[in-house]
Amino acid sequence: MSCQTTGQTTVPIAESQPPQAITTAAIFPPVASPDEELSAGPARLPLLPYDYAALGKAIDAETMKLHHDGHHASYVKNLNDALKDEPDLQKSSVEALLRNLNDVPENIRIKVRNNGGGHLNHTIFWQIMSPEGGGEPQDEIAAEIKETFGSFEEFKQQFNKAGSDRFGSGWVWLVRNPAGKLQIVSTANQDNPIMDGAYPIMGNDVWEHAYYLRYRNRRGEYLNNWWQVVNWPEVNKRSLVSLNSSKSS
Repeated sequence: MSCQTTGQTTVPIAESQPPQAITTAAIFPPVASPDEELSAGPARLPLLPYDYAALGKAIDAETMKLHHDGHHASYVKNLNDALKDEPDLQKSSVEALLRNLNDVPENIRIKVRNNGGGHLNHTIFWQIMSPEGGGEPQDEIAAEIKETFGSFEEFKQQFNKAGSDRFGSGWVWLVRNPAGKLQIVSTANQDNPIMDGAYPIMGNDVWEHAYYLRYRNRRGEYLNNWWQVVNWPEVNKRSLVSLNSSKSS
């Protein structure tokens, strides 16, 4: 990761690539939520924790309905289809499947990667947004963002840039990397940072289906508006879980 110096602070520069992979699987707490992993036997579409129109400050109701009931539901269906003849894999969590893709039969590996990743990514996504969201982070995550990036505004700028720079479809993430530090990364398609040993604390979907009905090709406007619905208490919870895990591993 490159750096720039701003005053007395050295600020990590966001890079549109995942953190360097580690050779052994990291010991993670649950990723789908801080409380439990995501079952693959069978995978189930979670309910939205709010109405379709509730995030109207940033995302319109039609997009939310299509995104959840259409796109996310299709990832769940396709993952179950891929695993229908694999009873042993059905006993795994989605997180375990993605961390150990080489153990998934080659004939279904890409389907599991794409649809398992899509299911996990969106399950996280719905939780880290809220109708009461927005504003600036509080508590421990606020202090760690300031320590790592220099300020919340600098963090937002780097996060938005990484999302804008992601060519085609993908995600932009704040992760805790294998060294236990905060880092901004982006991933292609439906890849999740756990595939490279990082814990996803928060992420924004930059697939066109996440914003095109309202914003058309104005991805930057979507990225800017999205901060109005970020669920900072949930993000802080995820950050603390990942921090405690990194200290104990």
